[in-house]
Amino acid sequence: MAVEVARTMGAGGVLVVEAGTGIGKTFAYLIPALLGGERVLLSTATKALQDQLFKRDIPHLLAALGLNARVALLKGRSSYLCLHRLGEARLHPQSGVPAVSRQLAQIEIWAQSTRSGDLAELEHVDEEAPSLPLVSSTRDNCLGARCAHAQACHVNQARREALAADLVVVNHHLFFADLNIRESGVAELLPTVRTVIFDEAHQLSEIGVQFLGQQLSTGQLDAFGSDVLKVGQTHSRGFAPWSELVSDLSQTTQTLRALAGCRPGRKKWLNDAPIDVVPGLWAGTLGRLLDAMHSIDRALSLVAEVSPELNALQERALRLRSSLLLFAGESAPGFVRWLEAGQQLRMVHSPLDIAVAMQTRVLASGEQTSTGKSWIFTSATLGHDAALTWFVRSCGLEGARVLQVPSPFDYKAQAALYVPGDFPRPSDAGHSAAVAQLAADGAGRIGGRTLVLTTTLRAMRSIGQTLRDIFGVPGNMQVLVQGEASKRELIEHFCRAPETAAVPCILVASASFWEGIDIPGEALQLLVIDKLPFAPPDDPLQQARAEELESIGKSAFRELNLPQAAVALKQGAGRLIRRESDRGVLVVCDTRLVQMGYGKKLLESLPPMQRITTKAQWLDALASLTRPSTTDPWQT
Repeated sequence: MAVEVARTMGAGGVLVVEAGTGIGKTFAYLIPALLGGERVLLSTATKALQDQLFKRDIPHLLAALGLNARVALLKGRSSYLCLHRLGEARLHPQSGVPAVSRQLAQIEIWAQSTRSGDLAELEHVDEEAPSLPLVSSTRDNCLGARCAHAQACHVNQARREALAADLVVVNHHLFFADLNIRESGVAELLPTVRTVIFDEAHQLSEIGVQFLGQQLSTGQLDAFGSDVLKVGQTHSRGFAPWSELVSDLSQTTQTLRALAGCRPGRKKWLNDAPIDVVPGLWAGTLGRLLDAMHSIDRALSLVAEVSPELNALQERALRLRSSLLLFAGESAPGFVRWLEAGQQLRMVHSPLDIAVAMQTRVLASGEQTSTGKSWIFTSATLGHDAALTWFVRSCGLEGARVLQVPSPFDYKAQAALYVPGDFPRPSDAGHSAAVAQLAADGAGRIGGRTLVLTTTLRAMRSIGQTLRDIFGVPGNMQVLVQGEASKRELIEHFCRAPETAAVPCILVASASFWEGIDIPGEALQLLVIDKLPFAPPDDPLQQARAEELESIGKSAFRELNLPQAAVALKQGAGRLIRRESDRGVLVVCDTRLVQMGYGKKLLESLPPMQRITTKAQWLDALASLTRPSTTDPWQT
């Protein structure tokens, strides 16, 4: 892999690499990148992975190679301390909450010594802490060059360092957001780099469509109204009826919420309005929202020069009006629109995929150079066939060189796959209870060390509660459930349990736990997946993609649903074996994997584990995990 990355960097072009778990793909692309002598932009999936690359992997390699390259870390503005908002944080009503007040005190002390202003440095303040939005800025509330702290601004400092660096580490969210709104600094970087590397590239398409479209939430409108009232009365009291203007906006926003109903989830948007919403009422309410925004915009235009805050609010009003006009009009070809209901109401206008954007706005940026840029896309999971068709097509990379590097792990000796043959069907009411009972039996035999991955939050909560009912007293088995603590805290607790001889643990999770988590060693030896991870059939984006495929005579199931499920299943299964000494059992509680014709394709996407088919073999496999020897073969 390292040789192919180096070759592509020298000649230019596009390389797609599926690198199996355990080959060291991070070093395989970093070593050529650091030795190449050219500027490199490296994008990964999450801020946590950015920190790992910047603080651990890259410094380790620089020391080993004896290099002195300049490396910079660049995140979105909300990841940095805002000096202006820090000064105002104690005036916010939330600052009176004891927990928030304590966190603000920690942040104020840390602010005196931090050089980067990266909020990830705050070890004792969780990334979801309510204090962080009070001391960080967004595109909406940033004052930009008008801010008194512009010169010392941590965001501006990070951008300056990125422009001067040899290797810049960003994340996919930032990359695509900047393609759309060009305000984070990546757009300035892209023309100056010779090589762009996308790690965890399997997430590119879904992240890309999220940020290449338009979104507008009632939360944004409420926050805007709140800021107009506060800033207007502070800097221009009496110049406009701020209370009346904001009240009109707030009431119309509430009407929009009421029209959508209170049932959470996504609603497909058909022509003029979301389903189950009267088109005339919806259009009329959007029209009144536009009128309310126009009135506020006109009032702000008269006083915008009074203060930087008022000027920024007027610019914000123009952006919100532009978004409202988009949603009041017709959807563009190649885009899908939907409504997402939850704590807030969110309108989304999204492209079906990122293929066109990648071809016209990303890959085309290298055509101006004589030798052409090099583009490296890599992940442990990029498809279920030799051509990696699902990934290549969705990202517009037809014609790219494709390389598959298999994992060095001996899966037949290290892991077993069990699909219980007498299990309830996934659609049966008792399926989640059966999953919980199987997980409880397995965890009880090996002393915890069990991760249960579910395809829905509803199943996660049901299985978690059933497990707690089974074990009763918490001292027997601790059941950790996603959402009851931060992701980091849950994983740290789960990993510590076997080492400290604490109460054994079962972790039940969904969504983000299917990928990007690393639990090596004996902390995880039983992985239970409740169902095959097919995308929800009523998801508006999925429906629109399926309809487009069917319209040109292709099978949406074969071309879309099956490849997506194969990649997701492979990602989930990849949590089990992380080192050459690991051993474990994977259980997929979905009989479709062995009974349906398409199950063969899904099985082929999984690592070549030893297959066990009977309950006796399953019990013996669990027993082998408790034996001291690591060379015992699975019983067949």
